[in-house]
Amino acid sequence: MNTFEIGSQTVGPDEPTFVIAEAGSNHNGNLETAKKLIDVAADAGADAVKFQTFRAEDLYVDDRDLVNDPEDSTYALLESLEQPYEWIPELYEHCRSQGIQFMSSPFDERSARELAEYVPAFKVASFTLSHHPFLETLAEYDKPVIMSTGAHEKEEIEDAVAVLRESGVGDIALLHCVSSYPTPLDGINVRAVETLQREFETVVGFSDHTTEPAVAPAAAIALGGSIVEKHFTLDKEMDGPDHSFALEPDELETMINAIRQTKNVLGDGSLALSDIESGAKERSQRGIFASHNISSGETLSEDDLQILRPGPAQEQGLHPKYYDEIVGKQLKEDTQKENPITEKKIHQFSSKEL
Repeated sequence: MNTFEIGSQTVGPDEPTFVIAEAGSNHNGNLETAKKLIDVAADAGADAVKFQTFRAEDLYVDDRDLVNDPEDSTYALLESLEQPYEWIPELYEHCRSQGIQFMSSPFDERSARELAEYVPAFKVASFTLSHHPFLETLAEYDKPVIMSTGAHEKEEIEDAVAVLRESGVGDIALLHCVSSYPTPLDGINVRAVETLQREFETVVGFSDHTTEPAVAPAAAIALGGSIVEKHFTLDKEMDGPDHSFALEPDELETMINAIRQTKNVLGDGSLALSDIESGAKERSQRGIFASHNISSGETLSEDDLQILRPGPAQEQGLHPKYYDEIVGKQLKEDTQKENPITEKKIHQFSSKEL
């Protein structure tokens, strides 16, 4: 299975989950708010904090003349949320000081160029997946590409992955995403994480827009996700389009703790006896014991035997699977009630014969 590096961290199925705290545009145009978001993400234990870098003129049709109030237009909203390019080095350095990786999704070629020096990987937002010329531009920077798949069919995802691979991008992660804000839990379809892994043989993960902190991310990890991304904010009541469905700081910490615990409990899938079970097995797995005092030379009958747990004070008796084999055999030594019937006590019997 594929793995690759994001900065200093290896990302893949057998690695710690790479958690991206999605700050997006929840800085509301304020640099100090952006830095506080970085601090919150670092304190919560995220691996990266991610912003969004775009220019309205490169992203959206200018609809200011098409609505009654230009200030209420989509274009005006996007302009107000633009992250100044001058912030990028400062946010990068602040992330370094807090021990968290800086990321930002570029939405256009110019923004990608501004970010390239500072980000360890490019994140492609769902609605940018079908922008093939843009994907080809990202490939020029020789960085991993993490791509959300919301609002796209399988064939469109196939086309986008093909563009990246044909352009030389070898390190690709696909994040299952439902582009609904917020997404109801019963509409999140987390099993799509498994489908992405099976169909595309890439690192896979989950970009979540539900408001519940832990359920869907934990499920995605259990189904093979290696990356989780989720929006967060300082306060859901802040003005802006993405605050209401984002996690607040305590919820972000809850999510990350749930992700780490889920990864820990998954284990390796082995059916072998674990070290922590061995003592319990010795005390509690049933064996064959004498049901009363039995003298040497007696022929064992069902009335002489019982199947008990040994507890901490007794040697284990023969496994119950030998019960029928030892009925009718002679006992070689005296055995007290509730003492174990062992192989060495029985004439002409060897457990190795079974």
